[in-house]
Amino acid sequence: MAEKLLQLLKAGTSAIMVVKEAEQQLKEAGFEELRFSNTWGLTEGGKYYMKHHDTTLLAFTVGQQVESQEGFKIAAAHTDFPCLRIKPNPDVVTSGYAQVNVEVYGGAILNTWLDRPLSISGRIAVKSNDVMHPDMQYIDIKRPLMTIPNLAIHMNREVNKGVELNRQTDMLPVVGLLEKELNEKQAFLKFLAKEEGVAVEDILDYELWVYCMQEPVTFGMNEELILSPRLDNLTSVQALLTGIIEGKQKKGINVIALFDHEEIGSKTKQGAGSLLLLNVLEKICDSFGKTTAQTKESIYESFLLSVDVAHGLHPNNAGKMDITNKPVLGGGLCIKEACSQSYATDCEAVAVVEQICQRAGVAYQKFVNRSDMAGGGTLGSIASSIIPIPTVDVGIPLLAMHSAAETMGKKDMESLTGLVREFFSL
Repeated sequence: MAEKLLQLLKAGTSAIMVVKEAEQQLKEAGFEELRFSNTWGLTEGGKYYMKHHDTTLLAFTVGQQVESQEGFKIAAAHTDFPCLRIKPNPDVVTSGYAQVNVEVYGGAILNTWLDRPLSISGRIAVKSNDVMHPDMQYIDIKRPLMTIPNLAIHMNREVNKGVELNRQTDMLPVVGLLEKELNEKQAFLKFLAKEEGVAVEDILDYELWVYCMQEPVTFGMNEELILSPRLDNLTSVQALLTGIIEGKQKKGINVIALFDHEEIGSKTKQGAGSLLLLNVLEKICDSFGKTTAQTKESIYESFLLSVDVAHGLHPNNAGKMDITNKPVLGGGLCIKEACSQSYATDCEAVAVVEQICQRAGVAYQKFVNRSDMAGGGTLGSIASSIIPIPTVDVGIPLLAMHSAAETMGKKDMESLTGLVREFFSL
């Protein structure tokens, strides 16, 4: 179980690369690629997937029987994670140091990005003969390229009392030393052009993400823990991939949706706040000849698992947890609840998930935020506002969520995958 996750954590260095790795796993399992612009000739027993803007992927399996009013079993996760993104006109020169201009993506814990080996991953748009279709090239440097150095304690004696980092001035990575004149322009763009084998002037734009190069490792006296970048939310992505590949449903349709942009609100063309999931469900129904009324009936008979990570009790800060709900690493997946509906949950839907867990012998815990602390949200409440179906937020508990490197319990991955696999076998 852990091997597949470790593979995804290493390969998934940006949402684009997460989708590429997911696509590879699905292809190896016999899934057929579809394009939304084409007619879908779906068959019972078929396995399919489609990509959307390179960073979002939906996949589904069709049982041997498809009833006219039967609902979908859907599970959703996200492919993005807090990090840094390189801005246009990236080159910054400071007294012979080559740096790049970046912006913070999502709610990153900034100080955890300092003094680490960093690299870049993403895609580059290159000039082509067809102006409506630039040549899209994909890149992952896969070697230490930059770092964001801390200021020495001798120059900041109060650093251990806590320092607020300025996102514009303190987070600029160093990518090298300029050997030529100090005002050299386009040093970083020239580097990109050389890496991709293109002319500098042919690079039109890019989406390049700075990622932490720390390798995922297992640790602990019994190697029961995992420390890695991107556990939020590649743990969920891998659980969904394994679940839909290994699910044994005999009838109905299973769907996974791996959305981008959850960390910035989901309300984008490839986020859970778009009409993409609804459109895909409608197109599936249309392929099987369902009427408009039957399509609506099928959708309203569906069930959604929103799969994202949860907070585990921190041993050095136990008071930050709710006084009666204290999930711990290794204790199983978390069912997340909030009366604010930041987690999209109601008691009937929770009862369904609990019974699935019990049926599969899966350990689970419950998470709610302290009443005096505002928690985060997930794509579940956003997606279920567009497709108003029973929805439950679940996920594995983490320590240091949104750090450059996070910690999880190895057994919890087995619990989460077990839930999704059982859900897709009903």
